[in-house]
Amino acid sequence: MPHADAIELALAAHIERYQLRNPASRAQYAAAEHVLAGGNTRSVLFYAPFPLAIARGQDCRLWDADGHEYVDLLGEFTAGLYGHSHPSIREAIDAALDGGINLSGHNLLEARLAELVCARFASIERVRFTNSGTEANLMALAAATAFTRRRKVLVFRGGYHGGVLTFAHGPSPVNVPHDWLIGTYNDAADAARLFDTHGAEIAAVLVEPMQGAGGCIPGDPAFLQLLRERASAAGALLIFDEVMTSRLAPGGRQAQLGIAPDLTTLGKYIGGGMSFGAFGGRADVMAQFDPRRPNALAHAGTFNNNVLTMAAGAAGLGTVYTAEAALALNARGDALRERLNAICRDRQLEMQCTGLGSLLNLHPGRTPLRHSGDLQQADPRVRDLLFFHLIEHGWYIARRGFIALSLPLSDAQIDGFVDAFAGFADTHRALRA
Repeated sequence: MPHADAIELALAAHIERYQLRNPASRAQYAAAEHVLAGGNTRSVLFYAPFPLAIARGQDCRLWDADGHEYVDLLGEFTAGLYGHSHPSIREAIDAALDGGINLSGHNLLEARLAELVCARFASIERVRFTNSGTEANLMALAAATAFTRRRKVLVFRGGYHGGVLTFAHGPSPVNVPHDWLIGTYNDAADAARLFDTHGAEIAAVLVEPMQGAGGCIPGDPAFLQLLRERASAAGALLIFDEVMTSRLAPGGRQAQLGIAPDLTTLGKYIGGGMSFGAFGGRADVMAQFDPRRPNALAHAGTFNNNVLTMAAGAAGLGTVYTAEAALALNARGDALRERLNAICRDRQLEMQCTGLGSLLNLHPGRTPLRHSGDLQQADPRVRDLLFFHLIEHGWYIARRGFIALSLPLSDAQIDGFVDAFAGFADTHRALRA
């Protein structure tokens, strides 16, 4: 087992060097504390002793306020799939700016992006846009509860569906007040029990085909298929949250699984790097929002069809992230995951890499991970040690170990990251079994 004192000492040394190397980031955070609650306006970006202040980005590189350069392996938590300032997307945004930003009506771009989304994801017959994945999930739940005239929603521990739909350790005090049923991810027996008990009251099952913020834990195909079958039998709607996982294949994770949800939620990269969300699916469910119908459900949002997102999204999905590009990027991610796990095995490092395709997560420990409860055994200091080691050597990932590959990453940069991880394994021998 790793030696706790050695980990503590190594981590303290890394943090001390981090503070000495980043005075401008420290000053930026101190100034923000006077006007932002906690010096922060997006919780996931904070880490002690203070977060890096990122000054600019180009392709797959970042520079902080102190001038340090990093290879960006975080990819804006999957939204930055195209890297920073992709030429095709920049050109589309420039053209949209030339035509006027706020047009006060239907525009020429929204139907084009909708066509691309419906063509890409076979289960989406009709779609509507929002400004974030959070909004997309809120609207999908509204559609499901109105359509079924039921109130209970089945979700799973470790799931994250937005800032007010988070179930990392059960319900959150900031969650919206649906009538939640909380199951155990990848536990088919538990899900079946909940359907047996509450099936006639369940409006929807909201599930990620792979839990993203929950540690890149893939859903077992048999577990997800059971949800499809039991939802259909109970008259409930199955909602796949593919805000993250839609990038894993040309038709999303659902295409790989061969499972058609009733509704799908999207976000992140599909907006080309702009604020974006979408929900869509069966035509009969989505018809509730048709404004020509009596008693249609309202779906407001000043920026739902904003021209910057519509233009960037159409350029990205239509010309950059083609089916071929999706297959290639995710094959690179699978190969990287195998290389990182091989280092863990060969050096007897008490770590592992989970995920699918271009989404990866490094975790302390070697116990197989099937649900969020399995993550509780990990020593968080090991994640911190890896994070600060990589930052010091010019590699930028999430502090929780999350990695999202972007298109501009070169083979040489991926090789460099593998070498950096191997160097971490060799340097911190206390993490060996």
